Amino acid sequence: MSLQLTVHRGTHEIGGCCIEIEHPRGERVILDAGRPLDAPDGATGLLPASLDRSRPATVLISHPHQDHWGLVEELPRDWPIWTGSGSAKLITITSDITRHPLTRTFRTWHSHSKPFAIGPFTVTPYLTDHSAFDAYMLLVEGAGKRILYTGDFRRHGRKSVLIDRMMKRPPPNIDVLVTEGTNLGSDKPVTTERELEGEFVKLFKRTKGRVFVAWSAQNIDRTVTLYRAAKRTGRVLVIDLYTADVLDRISGGTHLPRAGFPGLKVVVTKRLANYYRRLGREDFIERMVPYGISARRLVKGSHVAMARPSLIVDYRSAGVVPTADDAFNFSMWRGYLAEPDLAEVLKWCQTGGAEIAYIHTSGHASPVDLRAFAAAIHPKVTVPVHGVKWDEEAHGFGAIRRLADAEMLDISW
Repeated sequence: MSLQLTVHRGTHEIGGCCIEIEHPRGERVILDAGRPLDAPDGATGLLPASLDRSRPATVLISHPHQDHWGLVEELPRDWPIWTGSGSAKLITITSDITRHPLTRTFRTWHSHSKPFAIGPFTVTPYLTDHSAFDAYMLLVEGAGKRILYTGDFRRHGRKSVLIDRMMKRPPPNIDVLVTEGTNLGSDKPVTTERELEGEFVKLFKRTKGRVFVAWSAQNIDRTVTLYRAAKRTGRVLVIDLYTADVLDRISGGTHLPRAGFPGLKVVVTKRLANYYRRLGREDFIERMVPYGISARRLVKGSHVAMARPSLIVDYRSAGVVPTADDAFNFSMWRGYLAEPDLAEVLKWCQTGGAEIAYIHTSGHASPVDLRAFAAAIHPKVTVPVHGVKWDEEAHGFGAIRRLADAEMLDISW
């Protein structure tokens, strides 16, 4: 008896992951159903053709980034979909805000979940360190074999201790490690969030006026970093309604900053408020008003203010104009500046003479940490996914089985 592993998509690209594990009895689990990063907006029919949809399967979503869950609506209606409880909330809010509301429901596990059974499989979710909140590695056991899927992870975020613990006490006897390799062959910054906090403190201290920052609302680590740096320098962090919504949904029972925390305000802009009203979320806007700040209050002052394309129009209307006393920090992957909307935010700040900074760190593990993790897990075989430099950077991962998309690996050793 042996398991069969098929990577339907993701062996030679970043994102779009879809990995199948089939038991000798015919039952299957699918790890992620990701939307390819290069898929055109609005494109459908993107599930890999090699994925057999005529037979039952259970889907496990590792974390709430669309390149790992974005095709769940295309899955057969009778396929159960599992993910972390926090991940389910963030997937839902993304679907709502992009006006593609989910028609699927999720079964969920929690960060403290123990192993659970899916047919003949035993699944153990391991909360991990990633720029996505509530991200997991997944251990799948069946037919006497053990497969560990890393999903996306890093070792320099605010939950790096989770990776360190796993490396010190790895799950034993791993037959196959299916690992991401996003940063192989790259020089993306991999400083820690704590080091970033110190860099932000320096920026905030040397800036006389306001500091505008572009970052992802779902990068909770970055929000925490900015909030802590703002508090350390006596500044107020200003987030938008969407970011406030994200924090409101996931922060229950945690120490995460959210509306109502000292030194944190929610800018209630006309365009985004109207958008939430059209979504039927008037009650949410009303709950945020006591913690709100108008865009006009940002005309002067020393706030640390979120700057995203959807906010700039309302900032301009309110008379908010960057000056040489201000600073702007782009806290996302630099490649996103090729997108016209984000480039416009940068141009808005450059035109006013604001200092331009780039304080950021990757959401993915460094090449050194990728290799150290693989060595600690010590699998019999490593199967590379989620990377474009595996052919050049395969050294240091032990025995590697390089698959093509849709190629089946029989785990019979």
